[in-house]
Amino acid sequence: MTTSNSNYSTNSLKIIPLGGLGEFGQNMMAIEMSGEIVVIDAGLLFPDKDVPNADFGVPDIAYLEKNAHKVKGILITHGHEDHIGAIPYVVSRVNAPIYSSNLTNALISSKLKTHGLLKESKLNIIDPEVPFYLGKFRVTFFRVCHSIPDSMGIAISTSLGTLVHTGDFKVDHTPQDGLSTDFSYLSKVAEKGILLLMSDSTYAEMEGHSESEMVVGTALQEIIRNSKGRVLIATFASLISRVQQIIDAAFSQGKKVSVVGRSMNNNVKMSLRMGYINDPGNVLVPIRQSAKLPDNKVVIIATGSQGEPSSVMSRISKGNHQQLSVKPNDTIVLSSSPIPGNETSVSKIIDNLFRKGANVIYNRISKVHVHGHGSKEELKLMLEVTNPKYFIPIHGEYRHLLAHAKISNDLGRPSRNTFVIEDGDVLEISPESARIVDTVESGTIYIENKNFMNSQNNLMKERMDLMSGGVVTITATINGGNNTLEGPIIYASRGFHENNENESVLKSSLKMVQTALEEKWLGVLNFKEIEKKVSDLVSDNIYKETEKRPVIITLLKLT
Repeated sequence: MTTSNSNYSTNSLKIIPLGGLGEFGQNMMAIEMSGEIVVIDAGLLFPDKDVPNADFGVPDIAYLEKNAHKVKGILITHGHEDHIGAIPYVVSRVNAPIYSSNLTNALISSKLKTHGLLKESKLNIIDPEVPFYLGKFRVTFFRVCHSIPDSMGIAISTSLGTLVHTGDFKVDHTPQDGLSTDFSYLSKVAEKGILLLMSDSTYAEMEGHSESEMVVGTALQEIIRNSKGRVLIATFASLISRVQQIIDAAFSQGKKVSVVGRSMNNNVKMSLRMGYINDPGNVLVPIRQSAKLPDNKVVIIATGSQGEPSSVMSRISKGNHQQLSVKPNDTIVLSSSPIPGNETSVSKIIDNLFRKGANVIYNRISKVHVHGHGSKEELKLMLEVTNPKYFIPIHGEYRHLLAHAKISNDLGRPSRNTFVIEDGDVLEISPESARIVDTVESGTIYIENKNFMNSQNNLMKERMDLMSGGVVTITATINGGNNTLEGPIIYASRGFHENNENESVLKSSLKMVQTALEEKWLGVLNFKEIEKKVSDLVSDNIYKETEKRPVIITLLKLT
């Protein structure tokens, strides 16, 4: 719900998260000053099992739509889906220019082309440390190390001071692409003073340092060298550096690599063309060619490390992929960590692959994946180097934001200058102070087959009610001649009547309905009013006894 506030200072800066704070995914941050807005990131959210049939979610951008004339540009930190996945949805409503690095721009272009929006979009490639202006905002991208090349943080200079948004980052002294987080640039910015730091909180609970990507390269080398049959490796389609490690490992062992899955194929072809992947030994071959090779000479890279139902690895685990099935001596590697909410789906894939006879290797038993986000010591370093006046933890569920705030406090920074805010909160920074002054409309718009449903949508609400509580149907037959019950009231249930306790609650509810019908409602209320009364009475009684709220359907039959 948007609240109005006419007391904003004309010389104040507003920080408005529209996604990514208090949740993983749909990252989006609006920065507003003097009637101008710049937006950082526009990502999607992978819905959890409590949101039935939704393909994904995107941020509710009602605030941006109402203020579209103010939006000067959209700045994108990197090419992961939780930072670019909502761009087609956003630009179809707020067609502002988009600024990103070279690889990120290519990934955005491909996405917009798929949605038929490329020609109308205004895409701009930005080099690191080359400043440009969006209205009164002076914007500079700087390199950060993450799990996809060309990842960037963003510094925004305003009349009040400089803001730094880290994007997703870690400190890796041996990154695959040789490009580390640019603390040298940040130090130069910090010399002039940083007003506000907005820093990645994803692994704020993790002690120590995140491990280097080099660890994964070593593990993959060993797995590929020791395999007796094929090696199938599932990872993110955007993990370009991981693909390069696999190519290098296969080349060193005289093996060939095939790529399976549309998104993986598209990204690999794009990265080869742009020079982000190198294949000097002609290791990459089509899947039909690798099928003719001895199994111990074949490495296959596929999608599906997160248990996505339509992915290659998911279909292999179910035995319904057209080109690939599990063979004896196959080694299957899930080179990722499950995104929160995907743990159950990933576990099912692992179990199914084991059942089919594969040797399955995953991150809990081998170093086949490292995180692309900084742990506590790296987050401390970012805070110490930038030394901001104000600090907002970003990217993470509420506990991660709190953990990051504690890191700041433990470094001796004043807690009054750290703001743990969530989507929709408006933090106003003025020359004198910073405070939360307002809220704007926010939330998630769920998308199913290109149809939009927000969390308040009736269809979405009905589905979630069915998922959480099931459905109970109550049928009563009424004698129209004398307005009396004819026969017993009967019920049927799906998803609720699973134990004796619930059955007892249903039966007691029906007794209450019978009493109310006979003593208060029949002959007094019309059928529509009675059906509502019955549904409400049963729903309230069930909730009182079980704290569940099944969907109640009441049917009155007239004889």
